[in-house]
Amino acid sequence: MPVSDGGHAERAGSDERAYYRPLWVEDPAPRRRMPDPVRTASVRAVLVVSVTLIQAMVAFLCTLAGSWLTFPMVISSVVSVVVATWAALDVWVTRQVWNQRHGVVSTPSSTARSLRRERRAARRQARAAERAQGRIRRRAGAGQLSHP
Repeated sequence: MPVSDGGHAERAGSDERAYYRPLWVEDPAPRRRMPDPVRTASVRAVLVVSVTLIQAMVAFLCTLAGSWLTFPMVISSVVSVVVATWAALDVWVTRQVWNQRHGVVSTPSSTARSLRRERRAARRQARAAERAQGRIRRRAGAGQLSHP
């Protein structure tokens, strides 16, 4: 049974409950899944880069050991770097081609939207002023009998 200290413990308990927050809040991932061709190219690039790193490490260790495999490993590492660069570019190009063919829906930024709104409002005001000028000119000549 809790010991009462004049209501202070009860208030402290309610204060603790009011300020309780979980350590983290899980949000659903907002990003959609990568398209299949882009994901395939990405996996390929990761595999090629990892093999290149392993080859470079083996070439370095062969150099330290003074092995006869040093020269072939260095040559194959250079070739692998070229292939890894191609694989990384392949991911980029595949992504661009996918976006171009399948149309990525883009929403204009709020800045662009507000600028467009301002331009539209200015055009409306200019048209309204033009119409008002036309009405004034038409009225001015319609009811005058004494002025030429």
